[in-house]
Amino acid sequence: MGILPRSKLNDYYEQFKSLAVVFSKEIIGVTGLATKMVNLKCFSDFFPCVIYSTSFECAKVVANRKSGILEKLEISNNVISLRFCFKLPSSGEQVAFLVPARVSSSEAYNGSSEMSLFTLQFSQRPPDDLIEIMGRILEANYFYSKYKINLFPVNPDVIRKMRLANKDIAVVQSDGQNCACILRQIGFGAAHLVAKGIPQSILDKSLTLRFDFEEPQESVLVEGICAQFDYASNQPDIAVVVIAFGSAVPMSYKVRLSDYVTTLRLGSQKNAEERAEPEEKNAAADEPEAAEAGPETDAPSETAETPQK
Repeated sequence: MGILPRSKLNDYYEQFKSLAVVFSKEIIGVTGLATKMVNLKCFSDFFPCVIYSTSFECAKVVANRKSGILEKLEISNNVISLRFCFKLPSSGEQVAFLVPARVSSSEAYNGSSEMSLFTLQFSQRPPDDLIEIMGRILEANYFYSKYKINLFPVNPDVIRKMRLANKDIAVVQSDGQNCACILRQIGFGAAHLVAKGIPQSILDKSLTLRFDFEEPQESVLVEGICAQFDYASNQPDIAVVVIAFGSAVPMSYKVRLSDYVTTLRLGSQKNAEERAEPEEKNAAADEPEAAEAGPETDAPSETAETPQK
């Protein structure tokens, strides 16, 4: 993949390494997990499994204990590898890799006499591909909780980075009628829009917003209620509406908005570094004069080495 800079991947790893993501149907769809190509490898043998959850440190998988895996684990002293496989929704590219691990525990899965839930402790930092794929999910949940009340203005930059098809969306009212609207602001917990022909009776009523995206092309439905309704000044047929989202905001929407917030943060960081460069150059220009002003010393350097992860 290699889309994100190494520093961003390191941030993902350090911030979220102990947080696990459960592979629900929604998460499987957003990440593109190729469930039929996921398996456990012990020596040269492969065993089908289902990933229940994963973090950057461990994973839980469900496998058939009667497949011969228990005998192999006994010989390998519980050393095993977990094979991940993803088909990225944005490009269709397939990414597969093995993560070395050790089985730390196992138990019957939901009381089954055949299926076991194995806990795998990774023996090293997982590949960057896993950190990038799962890091986007973890960061989306983090931003959702941190910036839930924030609204971002919808401008060409937002449309491009979120890959919105256009500013127009459809408000699906409770009676099934649709009304085209124009987005003014969007956030993890609400949207601010203007529309023509929406009756004031929708105030405090449940409705659904449809967001149309590209790359990959999809329509995402977000349920909410009309929390605010006003008419535009001097335009009584134009309504200004605030939609407060419910608790079940789709992950696909959260990830797309999170990607945009990430670009804002990376852009701010880059600008700060660029502003700091002239100061560093000026400081470097002054160094020779400072060195000539005093005698040389054998004092150790104060620069700390970055610890290896």
